[in-house]
Amino acid sequence: MPVLCGIHPVAEALRAGRPLDRVLIAKGAGGPRLQEIIDLARRSSVPVRFEPREALERLASTSAHQGVIALGTEKKYADLDSLTAPAKLLVILDGVEDPHNLGAVIRTAHAAGADAVVIPERRAAGLTDTVAKAAAGALEHLSIIRVTNINRTLEKLKEQGFWIYGIDERGTEPYHQVKWANPAAIVLGAEGHGLHEQVRKKCDVLVRIPMAGEISSLNVSVAAGVILFKWRETVNG
Repeated sequence: MPVLCGIHPVAEALRAGRPLDRVLIAKGAGGPRLQEIIDLARRSSVPVRFEPREALERLASTSAHQGVIALGTEKKYADLDSLTAPAKLLVILDGVEDPHNLGAVIRTAHAAGADAVVIPERRAAGLTDTVAKAAAGALEHLSIIRVTNINRTLEKLKEQGFWIYGIDERGTEPYHQVKWANPAAIVLGAEGHGLHEQVRKKCDVLVRIPMAGEISSLNVSVAAGVILFKWRETVNG
């Protein structure tokens, strides 16, 4: 049974109405944020149990649970076809393998107003408790789409009117000079090697973030923040 750990992931799962089997609170833990979770669970008719902290650590496989875990159903992946028509901004991840990075990108994408994050089925992080915790609750409010082939997905999006922007340190267009379109799909590469060559070829524009220091690129979640909020600023005026 999937386990959610931490105050933000559990609280947002309850607010979003995700089906949960039960919420476990560590005995002796307290405070207004835990009380809010207890109140949310009771309003949603989700059983709340108080267990020894050691029991929570065994279920969570970590001591970093902030005194609360929830047991319930997995976050379901959304379907691309159900989102593309009304969507304005999609974030596509080309093989991000670190769950902390995936969670951070999901959090950033939600904050910037993205409609969904698209991830590949293979050679990439999936939705785990680590991702949910790094997303700090955003996972409950943003559609996550998993596709079998990123290249075919980009072709499909082009047919539906999306402009494809690849974020790449070798890109020719500085991000602050790009004419950002709406709708847009912004593609970010994996840790280390960036965008795959075939994915780069599918992009309409290759965008770079100029660096002032000696390091040539940013962490993928930081790059996502720079680019997504620039798109938001430009499109929304």
